[in-house]
Amino acid sequence: MRVALYVHCYFPDHFYGTESYTRTVARELKALGHEPVVVTATFPGEPAQGALVERDSFDDIPVIRIDRNVHPNAAVRDTFHLPALRFIHERILRDIRPDIVHVCHLINHTTALLEVTGRLGLPTVATFTDFFGFCFNNKLDAADGSLCSGPDADRANCVACAFFPSGKDKGAVQGLLRAVVPPVVARAPRLAPADWRGTIAALKERPGHLAAAYAGYAGALTPTRFMLESYRRSDIRVPLDLCRFGIDIDRAPKPERSAGPLRLGFIGQLAPHKGLHLLLDAMTSAPAAFSLDIYGDERMDPAYAAEVRAASAGLQVAFRGTFPVERMAAVLAEIDVLVIPSVWVENSPLILLQALATHTPVLVSDVEGMSEFVENGVNGFTFTKGSVKALYGRLEAFARDPGLARTLSAGTRYDRTSRHMVEDVVAFYDRARQGRASA
Repeated sequence: MRVALYVHCYFPDHFYGTESYTRTVARELKALGHEPVVVTATFPGEPAQGALVERDSFDDIPVIRIDRNVHPNAAVRDTFHLPALRFIHERILRDIRPDIVHVCHLINHTTALLEVTGRLGLPTVATFTDFFGFCFNNKLDAADGSLCSGPDADRANCVACAFFPSGKDKGAVQGLLRAVVPPVVARAPRLAPADWRGTIAALKERPGHLAAAYAGYAGALTPTRFMLESYRRSDIRVPLDLCRFGIDIDRAPKPERSAGPLRLGFIGQLAPHKGLHLLLDAMTSAPAAFSLDIYGDERMDPAYAAEVRAASAGLQVAFRGTFPVERMAAVLAEIDVLVIPSVWVENSPLILLQALATHTPVLVSDVEGMSEFVENGVNGFTFTKGSVKALYGRLEAFARDPGLARTLSAGTRYDRTSRHMVEDVVAFYDRARQGRASA
């Protein structure tokens, strides 16, 4: 089976969750005798390619890259529907001649891709790795920082996210403007400043446009039950299957360790929504009880990196930079507890599953895309999202009981591998091609 895997960005320069998922699917498909081709893009603003469409390979798998610098986003509408991309997608797909198209992320390709696959009669499926299909910021994070349930009838909450995002100007005046202005201008855009009106129109159009475009999918996979139920509650009517991510890693037991502070680990993007600042705040209550190794690229958000470096002063904290994914098991072997203090709705982050697979207990925010993998007191603990007090309360339990991390490690596991996952993906392809994707 020839499979076109579409993803917004890809290795070697982009290597986070969705990119890693796409890479894994491609490699396992090839190992199973199929013919994957990855179609990706260069983001507008990144160094330009030599040509609009370039071809290379990664892992000995063909990769086709579209240079979005040639067709950048001029307005919000372009982020979800850019007709100028139609001819590019059609040219690529006629060249690949896939038996099925698997969209791992639509950003950078937009619904222009789905228009083309529909016109060409190509069976098309998706993996939903975030909430792009019905959420303007992809995160289900409302403008006031609370959990959003999706666009309201007037799209006022989407307007609030666009013009009054959380984390900026949190004073009383900003809060009042956030509460009053979006409902008014969403209902009567003519009352908005002139330079807002195009964005408001796009935000009002976006949910319906995506729902209509997604109706062309033969089916979609979600890695968590929370995401599956979130899409089912939306206006998007796509047959959905739960398909947990698979993890390939050394699953040897934790090595013995000498006494000392509890070794905490943070691995991920150094960005505010990942919540590292909360962990550093919690550690200040008992600085001698914990050490922390931080793995992440400080160049991604230099201002935030400087902020957390300043907050780490006086604590036993080491900034370790990044590392090749092949070293993941070795890095996790040196960590007693992995902490994921995210303040947004994570969706089965691979690092969480990698920690569980290596018998590394976890402390995670109680967001449903993570908490469904954690059994309190068995493989780790959850704590109230955004609460330094709640996080410290969980850390304090480890400080009181030096053997707790070792006890939890014995009950921490995740057995699903990439081969298990991709065998399920191939079975899903077969059902989708036969028109039998799950409802």
